[in-house]
Amino acid sequence: MRFAALAVIAAVVLALPLVAQAQQPQPQQPVAWDQLPRMQLERQFAGPLQDTIIQRWRDPADGTICYIYLPITAAHTPPTASGYVQYGSNTIGSISCVAPVRLPAAPAPANPPAKK
Repeated sequence: MRFAALAVIAAVVLALPLVAQAQQPQPQQPVAWDQLPRMQLERQFAGPLQDTIIQRWRDPADGTICYIYLPITAAHTPPTASGYVQYGSNTIGSISCVAPVRLPAAPAPANPPAKK
């Protein structure tokens, strides 16, 4: 009985790496930057510091709203062979996103009784 329990434990332990490996998401092929979907710019505000702005963007797929705080200009490298550029640290800004507000559906109006 003890041997059977050890055999089961050993089988489970040996199978764990296979299960973990099977659950790993498969890497996706890189998508060219100019082919990625776009969010919709809704508004732009002056930032708290000179030459900074705050932008409000909406995800057209699910309505998520993001506020991006960024400098008006940001230095970057020339495009790499893959077409991407590299920005230095702390030059891009920050982003905060909130899920869209889902209002409860209004109840359907009750039909008045038919007049006779």
